[in-house]
Amino acid sequence: MCTCATYATKDHYFGRNLDLEYSYNETVTVTPRNFPLTFRKEKTIDTHPAIIGMAFVNEGYPLYYDATNEYGLSMAGLNFPGNGYFTDPQNDKDNIAPFEFIPWILGQCRSLSEARTLLSRINLVNIPFSDSLPITPLHWMIADQNGSVVVESVKDGIHVYDNPVGVMTNNPTFDFQMFRLNDYQAVSKDPAENRFAEGLPLEQYSRGMGGIGIPGDLSSASRFVKVAFTKMNSLSGDDESASISQFFHILGSVEQQRGCCHLGGGKYEITIYSSCCNMDKGIYYYTTYENSQITACDMHHEDLDSADLVSFPLVEGQQIRWSN
Repeated sequence: MCTCATYATKDHYFGRNLDLEYSYNETVTVTPRNFPLTFRKEKTIDTHPAIIGMAFVNEGYPLYYDATNEYGLSMAGLNFPGNGYFTDPQNDKDNIAPFEFIPWILGQCRSLSEARTLLSRINLVNIPFSDSLPITPLHWMIADQNGSVVVESVKDGIHVYDNPVGVMTNNPTFDFQMFRLNDYQAVSKDPAENRFAEGLPLEQYSRGMGGIGIPGDLSSASRFVKVAFTKMNSLSGDDESASISQFFHILGSVEQQRGCCHLGGGKYEITIYSSCCNMDKGIYYYTTYENSQITACDMHHEDLDSADLVSFPLVEGQQIRWSN
């Protein structure tokens, strides 16, 4: 399972945790403006905004997990098992396979407003990338510097939800996730108040008791509540170092450690990587499970008018700075 979030200080940030039991040897990948974006049912887009993000590059095609284009529009796909539903092509729609959805939106839109226009005629179709890479049920968060939406293709159609908290996890559907926040109206960043019973002398015996009730388990519904509370109450300086550090701490509040989520057969879900992209500057930061040092890639250090993908293998070994 996974977690996605936005964050804003002086600049704007978008990123996610990828929680899985295996890796596809994903890389930080820059898709320059003249790399042809091909689609199974729609015309190729020959020229488009440059894109940076995390992708599994297969047969020369960037299968993005999360990405940001040069205008700051950002998008991530998260697992949506049991709910994600994709249909046959329709004549009056833009028929896009799930693996094409991120380049379809980021390759044509500069803003969330423009993305909404494309979403009004989208049809996500049941076409896998290949026999060895079948369809994964996904839903998506799309964000720019001014807001975000969640896109879910389910059996009764495509739903586009406004996302006032700027976070997303997995199941259940986003409308239910938002409704469930009503159950946590009483939790607070401030010290707890004694409302249990009038005249009963209850005491604060620890800091942080105002937050008692926030879930701490690894389920997607609980992670939604935890990361929403953490993100909405987070404070940091507005310089780049303070901002990205705080963003990784927000994602760290719901990261998964090996051994805590057993999938059977000796397999465990872990946070394979965490990412944070500066939407305004096109700088993609990440950490991996074995490497807690932040690594950065700047899309503007590459030739964005090229026609060739540029990929950077992840730095996965722990980087330790010795003091003596």
